[in-house]
Amino acid sequence: MLRAPIARQWAGHVSSRFHDASRLRLPTSASRISLTRARIPLRRSIQTQGRPFEPLRPPSPSSLGRPQAARQFKRSQKWGRRLVIFGAVTGTLYLVDRIAFASGLGRSLLTFGTGLFVALDYKLNFRPEPIIGGSIEDLHRRSAERLFDLLRANGGLYLKIGQAIAMQSAVLPPEFQRMFARMFDDAPQDSWKDVEKVIRKDFGGKSAEEVFGVSFTGEEGKGLMERRARASASVAQVHWARLPDGREVAVKIQKPEIAKQVGWDLWAFKVVMRVYTWWFDLPMYSIVPFITERLMLETDFESEARNSEIMRKLVDSEPALKGRVYIPQVYPEFTTKRVLVTEWIEGVRLWDKTATTGRWLGGYGNGSAGVHGEKLKFASADLESARRELRQNPLKEKLKPEREQWKGRNGKGGLGLTGKDVMTTMVDLFSAQIFKWGVVHCDPHPGNIFIRRLPSGKPELVLIDHGLYVYMAPKFRQQYALFWKSLMTFDNKTIAHISEEWGIKAPDLFASATLMRPYEGGDGSTRDTLTKELSGKTRAERHYEMQQRMKQGIRDVLADEDKWPKELIFIGRNMRIVQGNNQFMGSPVNRVKMMGNWASASLFQDPDLPLRERFFNAWRHLIFKTVLFATDIAFYTFKIRQWLGLGGGMEDEVEKRMAIMAKDFGVELQHEVFEG
Repeated sequence: MLRAPIARQWAGHVSSRFHDASRLRLPTSASRISLTRARIPLRRSIQTQGRPFEPLRPPSPSSLGRPQAARQFKRSQKWGRRLVIFGAVTGTLYLVDRIAFASGLGRSLLTFGTGLFVALDYKLNFRPEPIIGGSIEDLHRRSAERLFDLLRANGGLYLKIGQAIAMQSAVLPPEFQRMFARMFDDAPQDSWKDVEKVIRKDFGGKSAEEVFGVSFTGEEGKGLMERRARASASVAQVHWARLPDGREVAVKIQKPEIAKQVGWDLWAFKVVMRVYTWWFDLPMYSIVPFITERLMLETDFESEARNSEIMRKLVDSEPALKGRVYIPQVYPEFTTKRVLVTEWIEGVRLWDKTATTGRWLGGYGNGSAGVHGEKLKFASADLESARRELRQNPLKEKLKPEREQWKGRNGKGGLGLTGKDVMTTMVDLFSAQIFKWGVVHCDPHPGNIFIRRLPSGKPELVLIDHGLYVYMAPKFRQQYALFWKSLMTFDNKTIAHISEEWGIKAPDLFASATLMRPYEGGDGSTRDTLTKELSGKTRAERHYEMQQRMKQGIRDVLADEDKWPKELIFIGRNMRIVQGNNQFMGSPVNRVKMMGNWASASLFQDPDLPLRERFFNAWRHLIFKTVLFATDIAFYTFKIRQWLGLGGGMEDEVEKRMAIMAKDFGVELQHEVFEG
């Protein structure tokens, strides 16, 4: 019964195919139709294979043959388990490192990786013709970029290390100089929520309101405090506050991650320096423990408070500086290892030369706010304005009065001071620290120096940030003063003797580094050794050879690591910054003469020396004063040329001569990258 419909359906299908073919004018011969019909039983025969038609049934188990085991992917499973375990362990370590150590381990691994990569690059490509092509300048450029990115990414103490490199990078290749000049950019500040945790932890769980007696809602009888930092650096940030008794203070709060990171960071620094000392055969590691100790102390605000109080007493006891230099008062009742509270300083930063030297519009006989530590004025109108600001801009409030009336109505006024008066005070201060007291502030960059105007029209210099100090032993301080004096009088015998006691084999090279100018009183043996046999070589070969020989010069300066005074690192940093400040102000003073005078005077004013020796040194000091007259002639000669537009000041000319000499030693000086 089913065959008839099927046959009719098939016939209709063939008929439609036939009509379609004829409509499309395709071949429709009888043989084609016969062939089509002949295929029908062929397909049936293939389907049935000559057997009666059977309905479709599942195969019997016996017809399937023996069962086979499923394929096992044991190797893939093993590696999959390993990946899962590795991911779990790595994720756990990452979380533990981030929470417990503030990413200290991860930062250290990044340091090791970057340091190894840079070291390998130099080991392979520091040659006249680098293996991967390019030039030595290209090698310096990419290495500077890698190290800069590392220091900025890690932040914290790494920024301090980067700033230390930046201040000494004048002897590094120009590519490093340009890159590291950006290390002084302000660091981002932490949120108030994070820094308040430091206050609570250091003051037994008390909030900032309880510790300082302030209110963030403007309550009567309470003080005020800004939760937005006024300044932020690599280690800490500073907030303004007004205590209930009317004292305005600077609250310096260490960033919470620093305490967790400092151990890891210094350990990583030691490891990298140890590897570099061995790899590049330079005696660098011996100074690393001293550097790390100083950096560690810089994170201890109780140590900074002690340094500040010592410097305050020394300045007040020095007749030549009292009234000219001011050290902010520390409030020990609010000070811990991570919180430091000092009096608030109103003034102009040294880097703002326009505001320092601009016309004074604050009235005759008046001075800047807060001079000599007088209490800052805070009127009732200021209090009402502060309360209104608390309501309108919570967490971003600016409560402190600006106190800039001395700028005048158009805001273009200044302190009306001369660069000469400012720099005279500065050079006197740091010369006294080095040659007379042996207590040296090692970070006197323009951001740490405020300038204020006294009622007399003279400047008052305010020194802040007393974390990085070195204390010179009396014998070393006396040796250094004698060494400096000998440089001024070309006393090569004394220079060689002191250099030998300090384990230095290149006294003329070290003398130039100390003076920050070419020393012309030596025999030039080091320079001759470094510059011989370079004629006839290509620029790339000469550049490579000179930098190789400069490495030997460094070995000679650091010849005896046990004898070499580690304090020289930071004393040299101090003098380099002071020289840069003088140059920035237009070289208004003869810095070398002033420091030489302090060095000579300290030798007869030193109470630790025998009386007979002090009398002898006093006589020699009188003779030395006449010798210094020659430096005055040179100074004023350069000054006249500067006024006539024929050249720069004395510091500028010294820089040029130092740069010429440095090129002979394979070093390209570019101090101008730090200007501003």
